[in-house]
Formats: sequence, structure tokens, C-alpha cells
Amino acid sequence: MKIHYFQRYHSKENVHTSNAMLLLSRLYQYSPSKFCNFLTNILPDNADIELTFRIQDKISGGTVPDATISQASFKVAIETKLGGDFSLAQLKGHIGTFKNEDYKVLLTLDPSPMRATFKTKLNKFLSEQSQSIAHKHLTFDDLINQIDDAIDERDYEMKDVLEDYREYCYSSGLIPKDWKRMRVQLAGTTLAINKKLNVYYDNVERGFSGHQYLGLYNQKSVRAVGKIYAIAVAALVKGKLDVEEEVGTITSDMEGIIRAAIEDAKNYGYSIHNGHRYFFIEKFYETDFKKTSKGAPMGSRMFDLCEVLDTEELPKKTEEIAELLKSKNWQ
Repeated sequence: MKIHYFQRYHSKENVHTSNAMLLLSRLYQYSPSKFCNFLTNILPDNADIELTFRIQDKISGGTVPDATISQASFKVAIETKLGGDFSLAQLKGHIGTFKNEDYKVLLTLDPSPMRATFKTKLNKFLSEQSQSIAHKHLTFDDLINQIDDAIDERDYEMKDVLEDYREYCYSSGLIPKDWKRMRVQLAGTTLAINKKLNVYYDNVERGFSGHQYLGLYNQKSVRAVGKIYAIAVAALVKGKLDVEEEVGTITSDMEGIIRAAIEDAKNYGYSIHNGHRYFFIEKFYETDFKKTSKGAPMGSRMFDLCEVLDTEELPKKTEEIAELLKSKNWQ
């Protein structure tokens, strides 16, 4: 029977925070120096938290000891969320807990990267503070990788602890499976322009779970598949484009694509200028992932590409995924 270091079967944020802290505590107990290696990666670039050894270090107003051992002070305030719903007011409160530490770090943990719009607001607030406060956002996968980088292959005990934590994160849904998920959307009259512009737009009120690939369905088959690299909500107000970035960075060229999509939609009687969500695709590749059952899918459909292609790792090139899907079908 395998021994687990981290409690399972709980979904509360405080449990996930406690397990993350337990992992860091185990790292510190195992090797303070390797714990410092981990901290160095989340502290500002100029931070030096290593122990300093000095011989006959003269202290003003006192005697001269034969030697001193010292270390810069630091404090890391941590906030964990499960859906990216960080509150600026709450984080401001956490910042109020900092005192006279040499290094002050606000560490946020979440299964996914922090939304760009919120990160901009947080960075603006931090830049206005009289004290220097660094912010570091980590996904749970990032946390595992950072600790893995701080230890060696021969650290068998700590490797075992880290592997159990990784299993805990997977079983608790803290490491998203976005990388292997494809969402299929209906694309009737817009299929050609979607492929031409490498973009897909959808109603902003329509929710969706994380996915990295987008498939376009038309005439009983997924006809194109592409990898998402940016997502944004955009509206055209009095000729001015109002864009809210959700994933990635929106460039002026991408704003041009949004304008082109808004203009093209008029050809089909669609009015999307008031606000739609845009999924930007590296490139749509033609495929033929056939639906064998009757009728068109109702709404969107999510696929685990690893299950569909019967593999544990996806090809690095989307073009190869598109080619493999041609020999598969679904109901």
C-alpha cells in the first residue's frame, strides 16, 4: 500500500494551500539550501537570500566578533484560487501584512495563468506602493517544476514527496488538461472566413472550459483544427475597438483581424460589433474527423485528443494532429 504525504478528496482552497505549504515545509526540512534555491527563483532578480559568512565583521557601536553569519529577511504572502477569481481588495489586504522585511513577495497560486487584465491592474497597484513588493504567479504545475529544478536526481526522498504531490494535483484537478483538449464548434457560413483569418468568434455570454485546440464542424465532420494562442473579448464602439485580453497579448494586426471579422459578419446578417469573444488560432489545418451518428452536435463538444488518437503525448505539430484525425470518427 502506497503512503500518501498529502491529504486527498478535498476541493477547498485552504486544503490546497495547506498541501502546497506542506510541500515547501518538506523541502525546507529536507534541505534548507535547496529550499533557498527554490526561493531564489520566486524572489526578485537581485535578491540574495544565501547565508553570508564574514570574518571579523565590524559592527558600528559594538565589538568585533571573530565571525558573523547572516541572512537577508524575506516574507512571502500566499493566496490560492481555483478559478482565477483573485480579488484586488483581498490582495491589498495581504500586502498590509508586510513589515520591515528586506524582500517582500506576493505569491499567487492557481491552476491556470493569471488573467492579463487582472495582472495589469495588480502590477499598477504594486508600482504605486511606497515599499517594493514583488509579485510572482505560479500554477500548481509551475510550483512542481520549480521545486523539481531545485533538487537533484539523487534526492530520492524528496523526489518521492514531489511525485506524490504531483499525483495529488492531478487527482484534484489542479493541473489542467487543457493541453490535450479540443473544443468543436459549429461553423456554417463562417467556415471560410474562420480559416482565412485564423480566428473564431463566439457569443461573450457563452462559457467554456479550458482547451488548447479548436475544431470547426461543418457537414457531418470536423473540417479544420487549430491551436489557440490568444483569446480576447472585443467590441466596436463608435469606430473605436475596445479589447479585453483574456489569454495572450493582442497586437495591432490582431485588432485588424477582429475588425475584418466584424465587417465580414454583416454578409451573413450577423451583428457582432457589440461584443464577442475571439479565439486566435496559429493556423487552421484541414482535417476530416467524421461524425457517424445522425444529426449535428448540439452546441459545442469537447474531445480528449489523447483518447481519440490513442496516445499519451500529442504530436508537437498541429498539422500532424489534423492528419491523424482523418482516420478517426465519433458519434
